[in-house]
Amino acid sequence: MLYVVVNGGWGRRQESVVQIAERWVESLSALGDLNDAAFTGWLEAVDDISTAPRMPLSVAALSDYLKRENPESDVDRIGYTTSLLTNNPGMPRVTFSIHAGGTSEWVTNSVALSFRSRKLDESVLAVSRSSDVLRIFADAWDIDTGQAYGRAQYDAVREEFGLDNSAPRCGRSVYLSAKRAALAPEGLSGTYARTAHGGLIIDFTRGGAEEPDIETILDANRQLRAAGALEPLPEPLDRSKW
Repeated sequence: MLYVVVNGGWGRRQESVVQIAERWVESLSALGDLNDAAFTGWLEAVDDISTAPRMPLSVAALSDYLKRENPESDVDRIGYTTSLLTNNPGMPRVTFSIHAGGTSEWVTNSVALSFRSRKLDESVLAVSRSSDVLRIFADAWDIDTGQAYGRAQYDAVREEFGLDNSAPRCGRSVYLSAKRAALAPEGLSGTYARTAHGGLIIDFTRGGAEEPDIETILDANRQLRAAGALEPLPEPLDRSKW
């Protein structure tokens, strides 16, 4: 059964609903360019997918959706939370969730894309290119840390290091902000690629050509943690320190 997640997080960053929608449109458009078969036909995330409204990929439509889904009076402090999904024939179900615009010093902002299927495995093209999805997140959302992982990989890292769910870690690929990237050791068994904001992606799948084993991922976590590249954001969540 397929379950792969690509995610990214960052500390407090004040943004309007329009600015958030602009980032979302940028990332959705880039995903469509990456793999139109998997990343098309985005729907509002409702309980009955058969009646889910189609979501136009425009700043105006996404701004309206964000406002409708977040009517709280303190939304500028706690941030906007919602998601979209696709359910295309022959493709995994894809869910794109965001929590953005939070300015509370205790709120972590995040984006996440999940692939789920009872019939497909990780050889699906959209999944094998998960490091490219991570790059899209890095470029569109200017994240602090991020990763792509399968369930077994995530569980192994959590158990080995006793990490909280929100703690930075390395999966089948990892993204490090510019300051974190400066600490990353050379020579890990993956490909290194710079991103738009000066960050670094280390891809242990080598563009989807390989499937890293658990020990490779655990060793990468050990080395990145020892170098200080996977330190949590300091609390209160002052992103400028990274």
